[in-house]
Amino acid sequence: MKSVQAYNESMARGWESKSVEAQIDAAEMQVRSAVLKKTPSPQMLAAIRKRETIILSRTRVVRELESAQNPRYKAVLMKALADLEAQLSAIDSEAAGSAATKTIARAAHG
Repeated sequence: MKSVQAYNESMARGWESKSVEAQIDAAEMQVRSAVLKKTPSPQMLAAIRKRETIILSRTRVVRELESAQNPRYKAVLMKALADLEAQLSAIDSEAAGSAATKTIARAAHG
């Protein structure tokens, strides 16, 4: 019995383990390629960042508007809010013709 164990321990890996290793490598390559396909382009990332920045600025302006006491400051904030909403509308209308609209909206809201 000991000679069989010694023989098995010193043997090279069999084709079964090599096949499993090849299957694992193939699965990892499929995952990597799927990730690369889903990665947005640099232009798409820039558009997403710009939209998110505007949304964050809009949120800040709305919060400041809610707590502002000075009528002049409120007027400035209202103009800033209108400008930010115009920028959002412009970004949304630019992207409306492309398939990027859904991706930008999903990335910004989710």
